Amino acid sequence: MTKHIISIIFFVFLQLALYGQGYTITGTITDRENKRPLSFANIRVDSSNIGTSANIDGTYVLKLKKGNYKLIASYIGYKSDTINLSVNMDIPINFKLLRTSIKLGEVTVLPSENPALEIIKRAIKTKNIRNKKLNSYEFNAYTKGIIKTTSDISTSDNSVGMGLAIKDTADLKITGLFENESKGYFKKPDNYKEEITAQKQSANFPSSINLLTGGRMIQNFYSDDIEFFGRPILSPIADNALDFYYYRILDTIAYNNTPVFKIHFEPDDKSDPGFYGTLFITDSTFNLIKVDVNLNDAANPGGIFKRVNVIQQYLAYDENIYMPIDYRLFVKGNVLGMAKFGFEVNSVLYDYKINNKIDDNFFDMVVLKVMPEADKKDSTFWKLNQKIPNTLEEVEAYKRIDSVEALPRTFWNRFSWFSTKVWISDDFYTNGTLNLYHYNKVEGSALNLDLYYNDSYNKRFSTSLEADYGFSDKKFKWDFNGEYLLGEYRTTKVSLNVYDRLGILFKESDEYGNLISTLTSLFGHYDFRNYFYSKGVDFKLSGAVFPILDLGVGFTNRTDKNAKVNTEYSFFAKDKMFSPNTVIYEGKIVAVSGTFKLDFRKFIENGYFRRRTSLGKSYFTLDGEVVISNKSKMTSNLDFQIYKLNFWAHINSFRSTSFEIYAKGIHSNGPIPYQLMTALPGNITALGKDFTFRTVGIASYIGDRVYTITTQYRFNDEIFKMLKIPFLKDASLKLDAYFNVAWLSTSDESKKLNYKSYDNIFPEFIEPLYEIGFGIGHVLLPIKLEFTWRLNHKEGNSFVIAINSVAL
Repeated sequence: MTKHIISIIFFVFLQLALYGQGYTITGTITDRENKRPLSFANIRVDSSNIGTSANIDGTYVLKLKKGNYKLIASYIGYKSDTINLSVNMDIPINFKLLRTSIKLGEVTVLPSENPALEIIKRAIKTKNIRNKKLNSYEFNAYTKGIIKTTSDISTSDNSVGMGLAIKDTADLKITGLFENESKGYFKKPDNYKEEITAQKQSANFPSSINLLTGGRMIQNFYSDDIEFFGRPILSPIADNALDFYYYRILDTIAYNNTPVFKIHFEPDDKSDPGFYGTLFITDSTFNLIKVDVNLNDAANPGGIFKRVNVIQQYLAYDENIYMPIDYRLFVKGNVLGMAKFGFEVNSVLYDYKINNKIDDNFFDMVVLKVMPEADKKDSTFWKLNQKIPNTLEEVEAYKRIDSVEALPRTFWNRFSWFSTKVWISDDFYTNGTLNLYHYNKVEGSALNLDLYYNDSYNKRFSTSLEADYGFSDKKFKWDFNGEYLLGEYRTTKVSLNVYDRLGILFKESDEYGNLISTLTSLFGHYDFRNYFYSKGVDFKLSGAVFPILDLGVGFTNRTDKNAKVNTEYSFFAKDKMFSPNTVIYEGKIVAVSGTFKLDFRKFIENGYFRRRTSLGKSYFTLDGEVVISNKSKMTSNLDFQIYKLNFWAHINSFRSTSFEIYAKGIHSNGPIPYQLMTALPGNITALGKDFTFRTVGIASYIGDRVYTITTQYRFNDEIFKMLKIPFLKDASLKLDAYFNVAWLSTSDESKKLNYKSYDNIFPEFIEPLYEIGFGIGHVLLPIKLEFTWRLNHKEGNSFVIAINSVAL
């Protein structure tokens, strides 16, 4: 008896589960006459918000619960087809649509006026009425993304990379896929939130970057400005679109038995970044129901993209408000002829709830959240819920990639002679061949051995051990770091640093890597750095106490000693000598610290971490630190306090331009040891870095009270385009301008303590130091040529020409 009861209960639950999951309606939508598939045709259930779109092959999948339905298949330029069906099992249904056309309806225009202009004027008016009526909405979205390259891609938690070739002529193949389901919410004026409820990706693609959702990335052409590659581009039905675009009527066709105007448009001036393509606007109501557009060459950064095509369709929902029901993005490009690539996004948006009530408290600092179970959906779930069927190419790509990733990787599979890292396993690596050796005036030739163990214990624990031996100073140095992340989104960090190392003086003001100092020392007999030995331990605890506020505390106990020049070897310039190594304050430093950071940007929760995002808007951050050393309570050799405050702002300006400012203040009390003083951020001769002083050398000006303001205005190519300068307006050049100010002084206590350092001369800028300049480069190259003038405190050459590159 018990067995029968259990069987009955099991049967009932099984039926409920099957009923909840529904049945699959699938098939193709084709042209009745030529049998060709109608890519991205629409399928919807009459008198409901249920619907989907076909894939590029005209194949669709629709999930319905048991019941009676009226299905409508539609495609612009074709007569809609309607089928009544009773659903109690999986059903294959194919639609064959008949092409139709309608004669041009009556549109009142003035003599000699382009008739398309009157249609666009009415479409703009309709758009504004629609946007005024739309106060809030909810929707569901399914998104599929495809990456195509000629060789296999590499990925990390936050990026996708591909290899380069001297000339990439191979055919593109699918090398990465991702799919996700999400639910989005919007409420005026600008509240937005989206939740990813399911994720799936090929085995070479981490879930942490499967964040491109239908709601988050979609460009809605009912908006006035549409963001592409960091540049706002005017919509073809923006309020001022008639002053920017040219329009002409191509045809009048039908959609759902309604006349539709098919209108071609393109920018009046080809040098202006914009779209070109086709609009579909309904007769009499003048609603935009479809766009098929491309980016023009002027909006194509550096000509890297061969094709950027967007297809988007709209349907009327409650209150006759038209909403996007899909989004298709097709991209093909080639980076300097060395790396061909393609990218496709297909999104279906459905189940809209228009102008429903959404509590203001629902919107918080999270704009995108990956739900805890999103990455745990099995193949059964995706078989039942996939909204866009996989093409044959996509099915084969999943099999190929997943089978390759399943193969065990050997050391030589991961090894490269031209790398700074050599991976031993997925989370363990050592330094690569490009990072085995360095050279400086203290250590001479030095060999490095570094070990790193990252993202273990569910991406919470990371540790590293960096060691090297200098053949000239005959010392073995090492530096151990370990950190553990706490909290659901790992927002609290506990870190420990134990070391016996060679430190770089004023490293925080030195933006250059060890490779540059090695090259200048070996080839130019010039080491722009000074060094000191440091042995001790640092401990830090920091974390988010509020969504906008991080706080931290720290402890340092270290002993610093002087280093000296131990070699004069160089390949060239053998008659020169390295400059003497600067003398520091030798002794024990014990200090405690406190830190804070204010950041009002919202964030993305990717299932593991919180990542800040500005959403393309202006923003600022403010952070500070207090360092206190006390002889009587901490067994330190010195009594001092250091106060630091940093302000950073990014401000969007006209078109794609932006203004950035970095203000930094350091104020100290008591005698500050030389190695803890602050240097103006400077540069090597003929080289430059953003937010540094180009007319100042490395560690040329040092003080214990330093205040700097460094600014940069990124004009990109907008000035050239606005002024319509021949050649330059189409050359994809980028222009930056900058202005820097510095105040610097040293207290008498610090001068007395460090009388052996800096030749006992501490230059001061009681009257601020000013410099101004500009840089010009190309959008595809990580390098620009800079011209800088020092406006006062002129010493030597007050005009500098330099090369600025992030690669240096």
